[in-house]
Amino acid sequence: MGLRNLVVALFQLDKDWTTRIVMGMLVMGVIWGLLGVIDSLAVRMQETMWTTYGLLPLSPQEYYASITLHAERDLFGFAQQVIYAIIIYFTIKLLNLQPRAKWLLNVAFIALNISMMFMEGPILLVNQQGFDNYFSAGSWYYLSPIGIPGYSLYVISPLFFIGWLLNDAFVYLGGIWIIYHYYLASKQSKEKLPVPLVFFLMIILLFMIGYSGVTVANVWDILAFAGLVGLNAIANQIAFWIFGHAVVYMAWLPAVAAMYLLIPTLANKPLYSDRMARVAAVLYLIFSNNIPIHHLYMVNLPIVLKVLQEILTYAVTVPTFMTFLNLFATVKGADVKWNVITAFTVAGWAGSIFAGVTGISNATISVDAIIHNTDWVVGHFHAMILLGIVPEAMAVLYFMLPMMTGRSWYSIKAAWIHFWGYLIGSILFIIGLELEGLDGVVRRAEIIPRVPYLTDAVNLATAGALIAELATLVWFLNLVMTLVKGKLLRAEGLGLGQLINTVAMQLDWSNTGISLKSLENTLNMRFMRKALSTWWGLALLGGILIIISAIPLLLVGDASEASNPLEWAWISLLTLGVILAGVSSLKAANTV
Repeated sequence: MGLRNLVVALFQLDKDWTTRIVMGMLVMGVIWGLLGVIDSLAVRMQETMWTTYGLLPLSPQEYYASITLHAERDLFGFAQQVIYAIIIYFTIKLLNLQPRAKWLLNVAFIALNISMMFMEGPILLVNQQGFDNYFSAGSWYYLSPIGIPGYSLYVISPLFFIGWLLNDAFVYLGGIWIIYHYYLASKQSKEKLPVPLVFFLMIILLFMIGYSGVTVANVWDILAFAGLVGLNAIANQIAFWIFGHAVVYMAWLPAVAAMYLLIPTLANKPLYSDRMARVAAVLYLIFSNNIPIHHLYMVNLPIVLKVLQEILTYAVTVPTFMTFLNLFATVKGADVKWNVITAFTVAGWAGSIFAGVTGISNATISVDAIIHNTDWVVGHFHAMILLGIVPEAMAVLYFMLPMMTGRSWYSIKAAWIHFWGYLIGSILFIIGLELEGLDGVVRRAEIIPRVPYLTDAVNLATAGALIAELATLVWFLNLVMTLVKGKLLRAEGLGLGQLINTVAMQLDWSNTGISLKSLENTLNMRFMRKALSTWWGLALLGGILIIISAIPLLLVGDASEASNPLEWAWISLLTLGVILAGVSSLKAANTV
């Protein structure tokens, strides 16, 4: 395949305008995403080298710039752009519209990708103490604003804030374009929108409302940089965090919309409660933008305001409970096939619950006093992204890309390697971060105490990141090979649900050529099953472990030492014993 044909295949230049613009956004999103992954590897390398060997291979500016560029590229260049691309594609296709005002979306697309470059350079030299050539190392932070003459010793280029404004412009211009097409659809049909489209519209409104605060903050920063106005740092922080928390829901609610689309389709059952889903969408929109201060509990603000924010934050859990109850009731009793799309959908469903629980602790003032501004918060946010958001995005992309390109995935085995590698790596990474946070490591701390339990947590996070990123590289290579050499997909006349199930069947585990039965025979699992068939024996073993667990407890000595291995031996033996004794007894008695 020549270069011209490669470019045509990559950007789908032989397809209709909607497919071309969406594919352009997806390709640019993946490019920014891969660059952001490289930035994250630089962060992991610096932290692992320090805790393990006491070395700092990068300068402090390079380290902090890597953190910021990772966030910008993966959140704005990748996630935000891909979310808009998916919503644009399904808005046009499912509403059966002819796109209008194409120039507006083209301008928005260009603005976003230029904004990413403005946030990185070129550099304007300012005669100010602390200025250097890595202004992205300043960025937004809990103590924002930072980098403005007269308000910080670390001064950055105003082009950084102009880049932010171009990012804001993408959100509003692209959002207006999408809402305009929903308006056109409302004139053609008086029927209610399907639930996934309701969520897509709500998400775009959430983006535009959530960005209001950061747009105000960006304009304020530029005017303050020019010396035209003064700056109230606390008010500026509050305005920024209107965006800072809403962005979690901007990124996560597309995953919820994907679950509303995929779970009924894969289960081949109607949604349990259509009305509950629509009410949940409204509640998400109401309670996702008005809780900026729950990230500012330690700022000197009125306590009554903080308590109100705590209550409003808990209110966000109401539509979440409604959503997961609705989806669980939908799939209950269904005969669901195990394929890559199902696997990523289930991972996103379960991961969202886990990540959401860690978020409730962030919103509780008493707990926040312990974990505030630590790597626990970073772990929570990455749990939302890596275990809730990305899996659902991948579930959608695994059927959306064949839908757009007309080609089946090149390698089913590569798809499964992607799933398992990504899932295992992400879990290890998040556990490592949250262990660091519980041990009191402040986020963005380049140098931390080099003690064994922190070294283990940092290295666990790094190992997990490497596994997940290598798995994602497998997906990227599979994607390129699919665009170039994927078999033609016969999908003429298929509806969306039929197409999803067609692609899902192709990605079924049975099509990998790996037989679990043959593996079972190879490992002689039948013999092992027979040896462990008596649940009463396991129950007895559990009882013995409970008794043995008392030994390390008696030998522990000073129980105030958190890293004492005898304490961990005690709680591990006790917990394992309780599980074995309790569950095995119930199972042996045929009660469960």
